[in-house]
Amino acid sequence: MGDESWQTHLEVENDGLMRIRKHGTMNVDAMIVSSPEHMAKSSDSRSISQLVNIASMPGVVGEAWAMADWHFGYGFPIGGVLATDVNWGEEGGSISPGGVGFDINCGVRMVALECSIDDIPNLDKLAGRLNGRIPSGGSGKGGLDITQRELDEIVTRGTNAMVDLGYAYEEDMNSIESNGMLETDNGVSERAMNRGMKALGTLGSGNHFLELQTVQSVEDNNPHNLFEGQVVCMIHSGSRGLGHQVCTDHVRTLEDKYRNRDGVWQNDEWGFEIQDRQLAAAPVFSKEGQSYLDAMNGAANFAFANRSALTHRLRQTLATEIDVETRLLYDVSHNIAKIEDHVIHGKTCTCCVHRKGATRALPGQPVLVPGDMGTGSWLLEGKEGNRAFSSSCHGAGRLLSRSQAKKQIDGKALKRELESRGIRIHANTSNIISEEAPDAYKDVDEVIGLTNSAGLTKPIARMMPLAVIKG
Repeated sequence: MGDESWQTHLEVENDGLMRIRKHGTMNVDAMIVSSPEHMAKSSDSRSISQLVNIASMPGVVGEAWAMADWHFGYGFPIGGVLATDVNWGEEGGSISPGGVGFDINCGVRMVALECSIDDIPNLDKLAGRLNGRIPSGGSGKGGLDITQRELDEIVTRGTNAMVDLGYAYEEDMNSIESNGMLETDNGVSERAMNRGMKALGTLGSGNHFLELQTVQSVEDNNPHNLFEGQVVCMIHSGSRGLGHQVCTDHVRTLEDKYRNRDGVWQNDEWGFEIQDRQLAAAPVFSKEGQSYLDAMNGAANFAFANRSALTHRLRQTLATEIDVETRLLYDVSHNIAKIEDHVIHGKTCTCCVHRKGATRALPGQPVLVPGDMGTGSWLLEGKEGNRAFSSSCHGAGRLLSRSQAKKQIDGKALKRELESRGIRIHANTSNIISEEAPDAYKDVDEVIGLTNSAGLTKPIARMMPLAVIKG
């Protein structure tokens, strides 16, 4: 995992940034969207050791980044952003499944309802209907009934296939990152496809949710025509078991290609050295690298389709309670690797940008940042001059592990407390409520403030939760 010698190389860059100077095996500096006060609140330094480790990845360029919501993950820290030069070496810099994660293209979409809270006749009834019609939990039960051919189309064509199947509006695609489709030859394994067959249109468990919210405040610069008191819906879900299996398939293949020699993991075929086996990577243009990228894109397409299916179910449920227009404001990915052009040290570099628990934040692009079910969420926009490969945080970020949260927080008492504040909670178990409690997360407003101070985003609107559906 690495030691904590990085602490002697840590310095404050400005109000929202800290830097770890290159040392040891690091090939580049590491940047943390943080402040000394924010750093002091983190009880787990392992994630910063992971950040130091990824700064030594083969072909890394620029700087290794940890967004303000960073916490411990598989190999890479969650909230980690890393770019490698695709023209580095003989077959390009490294691409690592650990730098994307197991829930490929887990992401968030925001649907604006053209109404205020006062226009909904019975919010409790609507929340109950949503809970009954939005399948949640780890099993994947309740997914849409699709054929193998339709699944093939979905994995290959993403949201385009959902439009053809009648589960999405054509105009939705303009409001989805990459227009809801990444190029793939569908190299997804049979086992992964089987795991996706029954999961389309299901939320999943853990931190996945569907949440009705009300717009609490809007900045003067409001390009999305939101208004205070407006009802919106955030949906947070990903590629379900299909994406998890894709990651598992390729992690196993790549980890088997490395050998530990004096504490360093080495691959003789490519001449790669990594500091943690969980960082197992291949050159982006190698057979293994291209195979992973192709399968990852297929899983990402399934995730786009899954959020489209959930939106379809949302729209169907709304129609039973209220006559209201809905508009997809945006759908943003996290847990993805993309080939992009970025200017590094004054020169354009074609990079493989890993964003694990981080979102793209191009200038003017909406960035969706859910907080926790008792606090609030944010709509941001990317800023010009974003140094972190046009990236942003993706949430509040965990303070407590799930096991710690279950030990320390009474889920039933928390549910009563939230509902006394008018926040309707629908969850399968009290353990889920404990794991996802506000006290288990960082302060989302502080995370947003640091992200803005670092010059990555600007705030547009803040939302408050009304009703939460969780697995």
